[in-house]
Amino acid sequence: MTGSAGGPSTLAVDIGGTGIKATVLDSAGTPVASVLRVATAYPCPPSRLAEQVSALAAELPRADRAGVGFPGLLRSGRVVQVNSLRRATPDGPPDPELVAAWSGCHVGEVLADELGLPVRVANDADVQALASVRGDGLESVLTLGTGLGFSLVQDGALLPHLELSGAPFGDGRDFEGALGDAALRTDGEAAWLASVHRAVDVLRPFVFFDRLYLGGGNARLVDPTSLPADVEVVGNVNGLLGAHLLFRS
Repeated sequence: MTGSAGGPSTLAVDIGGTGIKATVLDSAGTPVASVLRVATAYPCPPSRLAEQVSALAAELPRADRAGVGFPGLLRSGRVVQVNSLRRATPDGPPDPELVAAWSGCHVGEVLADELGLPVRVANDADVQALASVRGDGLESVLTLGTGLGFSLVQDGALLPHLELSGAPFGDGRDFEGALGDAALRTDGEAAWLASVHRAVDVLRPFVFFDRLYLGGGNARLVDPTSLPADVEVVGNVNGLLGAHLLFRS
């Protein structure tokens, strides 16, 4: 299969702590199939994740390559830290065997072996950023989902990934503890939204962003009219739409 302009098509995969979504994009980045979703399996070592992604791919049109968003910190393609997938249950403590299985795992190689396709993998917030930014100045993306993602982009180019999730938030919790899905359930929507607005205020003098985007599944709860002019909400589908842009270089 090739894209509408004759270029390669991309299997777009967005891996989250709650669910895994996938579709196929043509060479222009336009979806050519419905978005499929399955619940993320727990426990989920690399082999199980690869099986889930492969099962989704089998239900979609054949693609030429795969672009994947991963919910953790990667360096040179290898996992440095991942919060959700290191747990045997969604809200459980880190499992030593899963921590060991994911530490240093080259996710792209695992998925390429399973899919039989060239694969590029980046942090899921970085993939969402590629589809969200305008390409002008220093832009930042904060993803609000099962966990918390963060990305920085300078003039359209991704900067080295910073794992904001474990940074102190200022109320005895880290950013993920204050803004993740567990906090939304525990604190309630009103208190959680107050934390989101506080996060914007905390990030502004730290990042000095020209524009900040709020993405992820829970960003839908944020009233866009309540935000400053340089902050906007973007669709969670951008976590898939950015996948083909991983192959720009």
